[in-house]
Amino acid sequence: MRRLLPAVIAALALVLTPGCTTARESDGPGDGAANLDHVKFLTGASILGREAYIYVAQEKGYFADAGFEVEVQAGKGTSPNLQLLQSGQVDFAAVDITAAMIEFGNNKFRDFTIINAIQQRNLQCIMAHAGSGINTPKDLAGKKIAYLPGGVAKALFPTYAKLAGIDESKIQWVNLPLEQHPQNLAAGTVDAATQFAVGKPGIERVAKGRVITVLPYTDYLTDLYGVGIGVTRKAADDDPDRVRRFNEALLKGLSDAVADPAEAGRIYAQHEKIQPEPVAAAENTLMVPYVKSAAGGTAVGALDPQRVARNIAILQGAGVIPEVFEPEEVISVDLLPK
Repeated sequence: MRRLLPAVIAALALVLTPGCTTARESDGPGDGAANLDHVKFLTGASILGREAYIYVAQEKGYFADAGFEVEVQAGKGTSPNLQLLQSGQVDFAAVDITAAMIEFGNNKFRDFTIINAIQQRNLQCIMAHAGSGINTPKDLAGKKIAYLPGGVAKALFPTYAKLAGIDESKIQWVNLPLEQHPQNLAAGTVDAATQFAVGKPGIERVAKGRVITVLPYTDYLTDLYGVGIGVTRKAADDDPDRVRRFNEALLKGLSDAVADPAEAGRIYAQHEKIQPEPVAAAENTLMVPYVKSAAGGTAVGALDPQRVARNIAILQGAGVIPEVFEPEEVISVDLLPK
């Protein structure tokens, strides 16, 4: 009996030692944290509440279950994000699908493919304080508008202006990081700013009760997708199963974020301090109709090649790209969850 006692104690110590493999760590492709595939994910621009879905997928173990450990980095807009993606500095990058197609069509960035549509409708808009005298698109003439360098809003503005009857030649553009737009609007150093439609709660918070006018691009540029996630062609071709597993885990987080915006806001606030929890929750509430199609029946993250073809035709017809190309050159529907 005395001989058995040390062996029993040693066995119990192994069972009770902190850090031993948990049930979650032993499940799925990633067998323990040490074996997880470390990947870098680049957000669209800054890390705001609307991108809480990435942290939801982290907190709920969707990435770990799929075999990934995800490092989140703040993006700076579509063009800089594509540059970082193609240089191999990040593995997955959020980009505006329309902006990415403009870059592709003008031969600036070609080594990428879009694997999902985070928003089924484009989020680009112009925001202004109601007291600025900006109530309709035509009121933008002669105004100072802040914009994010590399973002799609300025690239699409000539087309938007033409359709909305804006005299674009009278616009004064002010180059500002996205994080500085709300403060500059509030201070009156700019009259308006390019924004994402779901960013209204953040602008209102800084505006301290002042009414915000929102001029959505989708009033004139219909049928355009919003943000999607891009990977390099090499990554997609070399290991499509890896990309598909990441995509499925991310879209689970997105589904949960729009199903429970309050929870998404709480999770976001645990990771980021850029926006407070209520603002992040409000952004996710506004995300719902953009993520889920109004008609229903469209899966979260879905991409439709025929609709992408219409997007490409809109851009070509507006003179933003010189000629059309095939949807399969910029999207990969086979990398969506099966």
